[in-house]
Amino acid sequence: METSVKTEPEFVSVKTNGIQLRVALAGKGPLVVLVHGWPESWYSWRHQIPALAQAGYRVAAPDVRGYGGSDKPAPIEAYSIKEMCADIAGLIEGLGEREAILIGHDWGAPIVWNTSLFHPQKVRAVAGLSVPFTGRGPAPRIQLFRTIYKDRFFYQIYFQKVGVAEAELEADLRKSLSIVYYGASGEGTKAGVRNVKKGPDAKLLDGMKVPDPLPAWLTEADLDYYVGEFKRSGFRGPLNRYRTSELDFAQLEAVADRRIEQPTAFIAGKLDPVLTFLPGIDLVANMRERVTDLRLVRLIDDAGHWVQQERPAEVNAELLEFLRGLN
Repeated sequence: METSVKTEPEFVSVKTNGIQLRVALAGKGPLVVLVHGWPESWYSWRHQIPALAQAGYRVAAPDVRGYGGSDKPAPIEAYSIKEMCADIAGLIEGLGEREAILIGHDWGAPIVWNTSLFHPQKVRAVAGLSVPFTGRGPAPRIQLFRTIYKDRFFYQIYFQKVGVAEAELEADLRKSLSIVYYGASGEGTKAGVRNVKKGPDAKLLDGMKVPDPLPAWLTEADLDYYVGEFKRSGFRGPLNRYRTSELDFAQLEAVADRRIEQPTAFIAGKLDPVLTFLPGIDLVANMRERVTDLRLVRLIDDAGHWVQQERPAEVNAELLEFLRGLN
């Protein structure tokens, strides 16, 4: 008699790279690690975990360091790209596996892209959502953004001073998170939310509207969960990831000339603002020149930045197509 696959996750604590990560686990089979971005949690993969588990994969979705139930070191340098990649490589070992398929969204995408370079023997294949692989680049990213956005507000520049964005975002977590999620979504983009013109001294939430009602893909219960996680973690660790640009640039020198050799996929919403961060540069075309085995590129109509939450059925179908092709 066949037994049904348990698709609801159980939670375990895994030691890796000197810290503990809380990990949502489900399913049996080849290991797939799902790495979330800012400001999210394992929960941002809630629609993918059961689908991948049911399809015959062992799925692990950690809270990245600084978030939720995982350890939250204070120093900025603890959130450098090399540390984040070492967390994922160690997680694979901590789960008793030699290799894994990595899938990352938002900051999770650069983490999985670069884990495939720093720890290639541990990465069977890699997929990024929302953020294409760009390589090291000609300068630290914050330098590029300060040049491009010198006369106007840009959130990554605003995040640089410790304590400023933390105070704004933590003052009313429900308001802050709802604005951030809506603002980068397909609905928010079509409504022109991101077209608000702000000077370089503005705050993140200035001129931004609280969505009422929430977009259909984000329920009140979903928002409740995220609020609870950020009550636990605060924003210091999550924001520190934006403060390591110069350190990341130095650390990436060791892999700057390497191409991603593993089978690769990229999925994003066509309305994702990330795709226009560097005006005049086609980031997807740029990625094609830096990977050897790009098997799938999918840009989903009307979807924004939170693509796996906004359009879970389509994202799941694309991910499963990519995964099946690895067999």
